Amino acid sequence: MYNKVSICGVDTSKLPVLREAQNEKLLKEVKAGNKYARDELINGNLRLVLSVIQRFTNRGENLDDLFQVGCIGLIKSIDNFDISQNVRFSTYAVPMIIGEIRRYLRDNNSIRVSRSIKDTAYKAMQVKEKLTAQNGKEPRVEEIAKELDLPIEDVVIALESVVSPVSLYDPVYSDGGDTIYVLDQVGDKNDDKNWLSEIAFKEAIKNLSQREKHILNLRFMQGKTQMEVSEEIGISQAQVSRLEKGALQKIRE
Repeated sequence: MYNKVSICGVDTSKLPVLREAQNEKLLKEVKAGNKYARDELINGNLRLVLSVIQRFTNRGENLDDLFQVGCIGLIKSIDNFDISQNVRFSTYAVPMIIGEIRRYLRDNNSIRVSRSIKDTAYKAMQVKEKLTAQNGKEPRVEEIAKELDLPIEDVVIALESVVSPVSLYDPVYSDGGDTIYVLDQVGDKNDDKNWLSEIAFKEAIKNLSQREKHILNLRFMQGKTQMEVSEEIGISQAQVSRLEKGALQKIRE
């Protein structure tokens, strides 16, 4: 793509590349109101946009559209960049470009998400971009939630709800032979039932008393008889039977 592809009528092989010192000089001129410097800065960083959209080329989206959206992110990063901060322009611009493309993909997603969740996702993405620019690394979900003063669960749900769906025919692995697709790793129709039952079972056991848990462990994990259990814990066989039946009934309920 760098050498031969034309995007939006632009020959990508002829795109200029600015050095960091040139970026810094032009950014100062832009902040002083020089429109020509702004245009030069945009044109000098189009390769940066080009490098970012490589991450999204497997989604079936039109590259021209992604490039134009990425340019919007580049322009926003130029307009909002704080030259007083000790941060490279590319470090600030890349997350901004990525965020703009992700917003575009979310808004054009066929799966509809409620407005409140989408608003939370937008705010979370903005905070993520801000913290990334400040710290030079992506923040943890806990940091984003703290900044928004929201529960971590709400932030996770919001961010997950706007992730583009994965096709069953997306390749997962290929070593030059047969390719493994997402479809190949999807379980059978009983998988959901099995893991849901396991979760329900574990939750039910948590509600048992320590004595009930101990009796079930001796009876069903160690295979001991009710008489052996009664001798070990010092109660009658009838009490063991009653406690065992009560524990099993709680689990069933």
